[in-house]
Amino acid sequence: MKSAFAKVAIGLLGALTLASPASATEDDFNIWTGQFMVIDVDKDGDWFVRGEVQERFTNDADRLGQLLFRTLVGYRIDEKVSIGGGYAYILTDPVGPVEVNEHRFYQELNVRLVDKDGVTVDSRTRLEQRTFEDGDGTSWRVRNFVQLRVPISENNKFVAYTEPFIELNETPFQRGGLSVWRNFAGVSIPLADGIEVVPGYLNQAVFRDGEDRLDHVANVNLFMNF
Repeated sequence: MKSAFAKVAIGLLGALTLASPASATEDDFNIWTGQFMVIDVDKDGDWFVRGEVQERFTNDADRLGQLLFRTLVGYRIDEKVSIGGGYAYILTDPVGPVEVNEHRFYQELNVRLVDKDGVTVDSRTRLEQRTFEDGDGTSWRVRNFVQLRVPISENNKFVAYTEPFIELNETPFQRGGLSVWRNFAGVSIPLADGIEVVPGYLNQAVFRDGEDRLDHVANVNLFMNF
């Protein structure tokens, strides 16, 4: 039997996941795929490296609008807390404007907030320094990701997360303030020991000076831990 906490958490985060901002006026359907790998690099499992590739098909999933490569070196302080830093390269190719090449350095803190009866709540706070090949200055941004996982069968879990993006300064590439808010709901499907796929629906609100945009995303991610 699920605990009362689990039921309340599912209800609250589920409601947030399915909510969409009333101000969004431009809609787009996307398909996003991602491959994430974590490898322990010492016998004690304190140090690890993470690599990921993400492909984002935009404009009614008709074209590859964004390609992301990200790496990280991390250290586990204990079973519930880890820190790390890394680099990401992002190629954004929108319709109309020229493509954008972004180089991103970042630091993050990961904390397991809840771990009880198979229910987990994890927080990831990430600070990013974003630079662009066709512009000057460094764009600073913070993202706080909170994820809930709840067993729904012997092998599967309900997965939901929320993640707002807050821009800390104004540059030619960002206006400052709340810029993006992502909410996701899906199901984990184990494929092998340490390997799972998580398909689901992701709702992304993009806040802009003109029309806001709302992306409806079919999201499928593959996670591998070694």
